[in-house]
Amino acid sequence: MALTQPELEKYWKTAEVLRKSLDAAEYKHIVLGLVFLKYVSDAFEERREELQAAFSDPDSDRYKPDAKRRQAALGDRNYYREVNVFWVPESSRWEVIQQNAKQADIATRVDTALYEIEKENPKLEGIVERRYADARLPAADLGAVIDLIGSISFGNGREQASDVLGQVYEYFLGKFALAEGKNAGQFYTTPSVVKVLVEILQPTSGRVYDPCCGSGGMFVQSERFLEAHGGKLGDIAIYGQESNATTRRLCAMNLAIRGIDFDLGKTHGDTFLENQHPDKRFDFILMNPPFGNNASYPKAQLMDDVRWKKYGVPREKPANYAWMSHAIHHLAPKGRAGIVMPRGTLTSIQGGDDELRKAFLDDDVIECIIDLPGQLFHNTPIPVALWFFNKDKSRWKNNREGQVLFIDARRMGTRISRTQIEFSESEIALIAGTFNTWCG
Repeated sequence: MALTQPELEKYWKTAEVLRKSLDAAEYKHIVLGLVFLKYVSDAFEERREELQAAFSDPDSDRYKPDAKRRQAALGDRNYYREVNVFWVPESSRWEVIQQNAKQADIATRVDTALYEIEKENPKLEGIVERRYADARLPAADLGAVIDLIGSISFGNGREQASDVLGQVYEYFLGKFALAEGKNAGQFYTTPSVVKVLVEILQPTSGRVYDPCCGSGGMFVQSERFLEAHGGKLGDIAIYGQESNATTRRLCAMNLAIRGIDFDLGKTHGDTFLENQHPDKRFDFILMNPPFGNNASYPKAQLMDDVRWKKYGVPREKPANYAWMSHAIHHLAPKGRAGIVMPRGTLTSIQGGDDELRKAFLDDDVIECIIDLPGQLFHNTPIPVALWFFNKDKSRWKNNREGQVLFIDARRMGTRISRTQIEFSESEIALIAGTFNTWCG
């Protein structure tokens, strides 16, 4: 089941009732927190009904003839965790929240509901953000948004519900990115760019890592690719890191509503100084790191870092080659990476990273570079390039060792607004097909 564009737009317009009270950055977390609360509550209720039916059915392996035992078993958290469903206390369930949506203390009730869910599910510790009472929203406006989210039709089954809520979540993220402009890059990468990365890397099994994961778009698209090619949740393991605590919560919620298991490290933190996965190696790395003249890394503190041992110390600002070196260091022996970089990384700059680029080429780890047009991102009009790295080119049927594929996609893309373009599905297929033909 998929929501239509008019349905998504209807939900967005109704949710905008809060815009008069909050700026886009704050509004985003208020609305998406409610979307998360609705989903975990719905998934819990559906699982509870499944268990109730199984416990009452004499033909079921879980049949319990005694009514008291059946009731007690409904409270066993393990029955919910075994299918990746969070336990939701009674006072936190959506039905209770919506019944009280018109009460003056609804903001406090939502904060308390989220706190109780977090307390029952250690995996959500520090992830669910409680900011409703502090936002001082008019109770009537918050109640209206609760009613809106409660009206969304999710179809039948947790999988359909997850798909629909995932659509709402992703659509809202895109709208928030447009509203926030330059700040959007902290949490959102344009889906069509993510699709190009995923279609070329084709993550079907193993560990997938994003060291600056934002709201988790790379992970979600990887899981979609996997399922479209006959795989299932769990065939890939998700690892990430995010420096911004609030954005990290967005990512965790984005993955949780889809039932995707994840490891975002113990906390938020700077990837260079507080690497959350220092000893792990990954089969696939996808990333859209912060770039530009203001993006730097703490070079003075990391002169002897193991990540620079093979190719040399990257310059401090911009940190483009530091991010690429970080990715290559974390690749498994047959691992591959796809990274969004500004086009300037392809040119020679006085005092730049030419020596590192030469070292990458000499080591034969660069596989493909795709030159993209400008205006693909909400937060910047500058053109970018996609860099692909491969630790083992001998895997390809066509012998491509010592070679690099360049794809010129600068004239591609369809305009979707005055300031932005995106790739169509056919253009993404053409780019990916070109790479697949090259490597065999």
